[in-house]
Amino acid sequence: MNNQDYYNKEYVPQVNKIGKITGYLGVLLSFTPALVLAVVYGILPKPAALLTAFISGASAFGVLWFVEPISYFPVVGAAGTYMAFLSGNISNMRIPCASMAQVAADVEPGTEKGSVVATLGMAVSIVINVSVLTIGAILGTSVLSMLPDTIKAALNYLLPALFGALLVQFGMKMKKHSVIMVVFAIILYFMIGMGYFNWLPGASNWLGTLGCVFVSIAIGMATLKNTTKE
Repeated sequence: MNNQDYYNKEYVPQVNKIGKITGYLGVLLSFTPALVLAVVYGILPKPAALLTAFISGASAFGVLWFVEPISYFPVVGAAGTYMAFLSGNISNMRIPCASMAQVAADVEPGTEKGSVVATLGMAVSIVINVSVLTIGAILGTSVLSMLPDTIKAALNYLLPALFGALLVQFGMKMKKHSVIMVVFAIILYFMIGMGYFNWLPGASNWLGTLGCVFVSIAIGMATLKNTTKE
């Protein structure tokens, strides 16, 4: 059995099996405190309050249930998707670590090798992240209170700087694709800011990301077809 057959027939089925089991366990554990309050202590919220809370949460974050899996799957693959949504900190920790692991290993995102390398990068990030968070939860408040205000303000720019570095890393490999997407993103977000899409419910929260994702996919497919013909 060659590497590709092993990946498709052994690795991916095992990933889906383990990913579903751990995902369901994660859901169960997430609801355990609420179940304990309901079963043991008899504390039950009113159905109207539950419905109101769900509608409020879905209105604010519901679009991410669709946008994030579509956006991140091409980079991290099946295993990375299961790990990312179970461990959290996806955009600010898992995706950057997976992307940098692919850059360091010189593999392409969306390939079998890229998926495996992304999984390794995310696994390391989860171990380190949990360790650092544990220390941060104990010492974080006291340490942050000792920092100057200028340093605290600078911390707000960590995530944009991180994604800017990733853009440069991948942009060097796909120059035309990156330039087109940067121009498209600027135009799209300008139009959103000017209110051209106000007729769409909550467009400012999801249209920019979703539009860039699908346009990028379309450009990538067109580029692949042209490359194949050549």
